[in-house]
Amino acid sequence: MNIMSSYKLKRLDFDLLDYILEMGGGYVLDFSNQTYSEFFNDELQINIDDERYCDIGTSKGKRLRSFLKQSEPGDILRVLNSLWDYRKTKRKRAGLEEERPELVSEFSDLLVRLGGKPLVPKEKGPQQQHDETLDENAARELLNSLMELAAMEPHPRGFAFESFLKKLFDISGMSSRASFRLVGEQIDGSFELDGETYLLEAKWTNLPVNAADLRSFNAKVQDEAAWSRGLFVSNSGFTEEGLQAFGRGKSVVCMDGLDLSEMLIQKVGFKNVLSKKVRRAAETGKPFVRLRDLL
Repeated sequence: MNIMSSYKLKRLDFDLLDYILEMGGGYVLDFSNQTYSEFFNDELQINIDDERYCDIGTSKGKRLRSFLKQSEPGDILRVLNSLWDYRKTKRKRAGLEEERPELVSEFSDLLVRLGGKPLVPKEKGPQQQHDETLDENAARELLNSLMELAAMEPHPRGFAFESFLKKLFDISGMSSRASFRLVGEQIDGSFELDGETYLLEAKWTNLPVNAADLRSFNAKVQDEAAWSRGLFVSNSGFTEEGLQAFGRGKSVVCMDGLDLSEMLIQKVGFKNVLSKKVRRAAETGKPFVRLRDLL
């Protein structure tokens, strides 16, 4: 989706891939053994002839099935997207129509479950307007939780802050996900708004966040799918010098502790807050504008 998923391929997924990739009889599309190896080497930098992918057989189909069973979702997604592009180009040149469009739709859904984009992105209409408000009891509970965090020790407080934000996203009806680790880096969570996937960075430190932290998070966002955005929530805010050095026009928007308190006190829905911040960032290029200046 959106972010790299932990989704594991199921039996029905392999049945679907048998159709999409024409894997009957051990084949894969129209590849010969030579062009199959060359495709994986040249396009994907993968040695599909490696012995570890021959554990269930040496045919092209069985080697691919073995690779898909052994690999991480990100690598699976990369291979499936490349094979789909190859299939689409070949069929277009041959003037072939899709016999089972419903199965292509299922394949598109599978790519999304693996953390990728659908084959045909949903058409975007005008930017959706959010005017949601927070339930009074929910707002009071969240505000009390936010105030209690201030009395905690730094280490447990960091995890508790992430949990607080996940609860906020869940109450706001967003598809949130707790923190997860990619190779060499930690992502504090993710959620969706208006079909866009946001990665989360959450910090509760004594000092405001500087340019180095902002650049580091922006690099994480850019390293993921091109359509990802980022939300950086720093309870202690951001230094003016850091924001200026970070620059404009990034895919990251920022919130601080005052924004969170203001939102909960005024019972403004989180979707409402974020949509206002995203719109102002698009208009001005500034990643951080205080909520009080947007209401």
